[in-house]
Amino acid sequence: QVQLVESGGGLVQAGGSLRLSCAVSGTFFSINAMGWYRQTPGKTREWVATITSGSSTNHADSVKGRFTISRDNAKNTVYLQMNSLKPEDTAVYYCNAEMGTGLRIRHYWGQGTQVTVSS
Repeated sequence: QVQLVESGGGLVQAGGSLRLSCAVSGTFFSINAMGWYRQTPGKTREWVATITSGSSTNHADSVKGRFTISRDNAKNTVYLQMNSLKPEDTAVYYCNAEMGTGLRIRHYWGQGTQVTVSS
């Protein structure tokens, strides 16, 4: 069974920084891409950033230049460094891990961590 556990969320003032972590545990062969998403009440989950197994990254326009995704393959952990935070970044942040190949690809999700940015 695969588990993803996020940490690092909290309350921060606008302009501040937070670093989210997501550790993957359990039995698996390897992790393909990993990503971060966020969701606010009443809205659909929004993609934030993705990092491939080869560490190529992509970020949503809304966070580009402020957020940076990274990963430590030895620790099966993905990070999201969030700088210059804005009130509109307030959301529950979820990490995602893709595993498997072809028709056996599966996506796993963490339980989420709350990020609140005060103005």
